[in-house]
Amino acid sequence: MRKPTVSFDDFAKLDLRVGKVVAIDALSGSEKLYKMTVDLGDEYGKKTILAGVKPWYTKTRLLGKNFIFIANLEPRTMMGSESQGMMLAVDGEKPLLIPVTKTAKPGSPLC
Repeated sequence: MRKPTVSFDDFAKLDLRVGKVVAIDALSGSEKLYKMTVDLGDEYGKKTILAGVKPWYTKTRLLGKNFIFIANLEPRTMMGSESQGMMLAVDGEKPLLIPVTKTAKPGSPLC
């Protein structure tokens, strides 16, 4: 499904950052959601981010690794827990996460 065109100014409002998953738990009552603590660097610190990838990714495959996150997304409550950002993935039958090499520091902005 094609989405409407957005202005560059609207796109520029998104703060895409490298985040390192430093803790991860299954969200109680959910078959899909992980509750992750993500280090987004000095400007944002550590945030709680929920991601619906549990059926496809084990905790071991995520913990300690760097991925791309939207750091300034408005918080949203899901299953009684607040998500303070969003993990980016390629949509499909199985979400494909966007890994970043370990040499990228948490909090590094995408340009």
